[in-house]
Amino acid sequence: MGAGATGEGTRARPWKLKTPSGQSEFVAFRDPDLDPPALVVQVGRTELQYQLRCLEDLRSVLRAHADWMPLGSADEQKPAAEGTVEAWARSPKNPVGGWYGMKKGLRGRFGNYVPPVMEVLGLAEVEHHPKGNRMRSKP
Repeated sequence: MGAGATGEGTRARPWKLKTPSGQSEFVAFRDPDLDPPALVVQVGRTELQYQLRCLEDLRSVLRAHADWMPLGSADEQKPAAEGTVEAWARSPKNPVGGWYGMKKGLRGRFGNYVPPVMEVLGLAEVEHHPKGNRMRSKP
């Protein structure tokens, strides 16, 4: 399990995680019963949902990239920097043809909340600096 995470990733026992910078805590779990299946992220009272397939899709893109990729987290209303995980998660060229986020107005911040889940699952390495974090696929 990555970076001090606890939990099992279920609704009853969600992962308790920190953002890559370590500044904020959140919980996350997989909900395969939603349509489409989702990765649910709870930040305080706010619930974000990303299509669950994002975990394997991002793993594939990181493997193809074969190097560190900047996270570039941004709210939905703000543009994402090119070449970042956040920009990929919004791109019409990704496998879902656009946003992985499922709740309009709360579709951003993918680069902040999905990488720690990838890390806890052993799918990726994530940097933990105050700013400018990156991730890469685990071999």
